[in-house]
Amino acid sequence: MNIKILADSASDLSENHYKSYDIEMVPLTVHMDDEEYKDAIDIKPKTVYDAMREGKSPKTSQASPESFKTIFTSYAESKQPLVYLAFSSELSGTYQTAKMMEQEIKETYPDAELHVIDTKCASIGYGLTVLRAAQLANDGAGVEKIIETATYHAKHMEHIFTVDDLEYLYRGGRVSKTAAFVGSFLKIKPILHVEDGKLIPLEKIRGTKKLHSRMLEIMEERGKDFSNQTIGISHGDDYDTAKKLADAIEAKFNPDDILIEMVGATIGAHAGPGTIAIFFLNNDYK
Repeated sequence: MNIKILADSASDLSENHYKSYDIEMVPLTVHMDDEEYKDAIDIKPKTVYDAMREGKSPKTSQASPESFKTIFTSYAESKQPLVYLAFSSELSGTYQTAKMMEQEIKETYPDAELHVIDTKCASIGYGLTVLRAAQLANDGAGVEKIIETATYHAKHMEHIFTVDDLEYLYRGGRVSKTAAFVGSFLKIKPILHVEDGKLIPLEKIRGTKKLHSRMLEIMEERGKDFSNQTIGISHGDDYDTAKKLADAIEAKFNPDDILIEMVGATIGAHAGPGTIAIFFLNNDYK
């Protein structure tokens, strides 16, 4: 019996990915207009971005304990091993909730093969890690091999991204009010990255053309060998910019493949429209 891979909606993978790789998904929650929506099930990212452009401030919350309890119980009862690769614990309480439910289920099913892993990753950086694990699972790899490889990919996954408006990060508590005001006033665009699961400001650039050139420079500085990698690009409802960046990456680095996806509703509610992110390994592909 093959290992089952579970991810949450913050991986920003498409429905086609989940079906093609036989991955199960647990949704985080989006709150908007006094309503609750299951991310990627009841609400699409475009809806969230359009609402934000109209001045609305959607909120998000972690995946529910009940969702994990249902999923974990199902796999415990069927005696099928399950590996849940979680959205960064520094950005959501989803991982902690899953660990709590794992322990609860194992009290009833002590032999259940449930494994909960904190990837410390987000968006397509997280999604690429999930896809690698799913490839191994579909090839019949064991739990140890899957966890070891996924952990390696997560550890070495770079997240280099920028946002169009610092106001959204300010609302989410990621930057100060002063930084948001000054950035918007001076048309300064931030470059951020993820370090040990946290969003960390890296540089400030004035001008979009310089911004994207600098992102490619950082990619070159931090990357090692792109020839057998899939490079990830995610965007906040700005496919044209993502495609231009993909073309530049293709010409400069000639990677094995490039995956472009829209930033999902959960992360997009904090990053905002116009977000652009690049994801790649800073070490050898495994």
